[in-house]
Amino acid sequence: MSIPASSDPVRLALIGAGRWGRNYIRTIAALPGAALVRLASTNPKSRDLVPPQCVVDADWRATVTAPEVEAVIVSTPPATHAEITLAAIAAGKAVLVEKPLTLNLAEAEAIGRAAQGAGAMVWVENTQLFNPAWTALKAALASIGPILAIRSEAGNHGPYRKGGVPMLWDWGAHDVAQALDLMGSDPDSVSAAWTARGEREGGEAGDVTLTVSFGVVEARTRLCNTMDKCRRLAVHGERGVLLFDDVAADKLTRHPPVPGFAWPSGRGEPLVVEAEMPLARAVRRFAAAVRNPEPGPSTLDLGLRVVRVLEACS
Repeated sequence: MSIPASSDPVRLALIGAGRWGRNYIRTIAALPGAALVRLASTNPKSRDLVPPQCVVDADWRATVTAPEVEAVIVSTPPATHAEITLAAIAAGKAVLVEKPLTLNLAEAEAIGRAAQGAGAMVWVENTQLFNPAWTALKAALASIGPILAIRSEAGNHGPYRKGGVPMLWDWGAHDVAQALDLMGSDPDSVSAAWTARGEREGGEAGDVTLTVSFGVVEARTRLCNTMDKCRRLAVHGERGVLLFDDVAADKLTRHPPVPGFAWPSGRGEPLVVEAEMPLARAVRRFAAAVRNPEPGPSTLDLGLRVVRVLEACS
């Protein structure tokens, strides 16, 4: 879905101008049909990041209640998501909130009830679900037959969030969302097994494996923030394997079946993937849906289910 260039731009507000918030600012600036009209940030230097016509508020409450704002993007620490999202819903705004939706199920369910009661559009920005490689993977699923297993691995050296997001929630939201999206149902069981857990640079560091089971199909994910950068996922089917590797030159490849659901080796057959950046796709689709809502399952529902799984693993 695209925004007609001739229409009035969709008027967006952004809460938070940290590292990811600055990505939003750049993305919106390059997006035809959308305009950043308000920014909430306590950093005076944030004024230099936005167009002159964008109002900068020190208090996010002024931003979410501003009458010119049609939709709010929440790019703040997850512990603040519930309060800001609920206020935006109460103000009659559509909301795009960063993953994870919240850090506990009670807050996530409160957002769900508020959105349903107000008829509000609330999306959760699970970046990998907006990745063009993910769209291509789902389109290619029929070529490998029924799903037999899902394997994924993600990590880097850091981040180590001081008093912020637990490592499991920081990294796990993506992979859990992908497994739920692929299987289209809630799991029968979930578990987490830590092989290392401690503190580094004032934040949590560790290595954990999540196992999320859907009947006989097992989605197993290793998450580690003390390893070289990695983000890959393999879907094993009866007739082959689809490998989504976000740090490889070929983002999506197809391979022959692999015994024991091991990682496929060799280059594989590259599949066509569109060039659009995941965040650009997320904001473009969200802004378009503000005026013309997309049919189909709600990303809020998926975001809530992710929180349910992560809380169970915790």
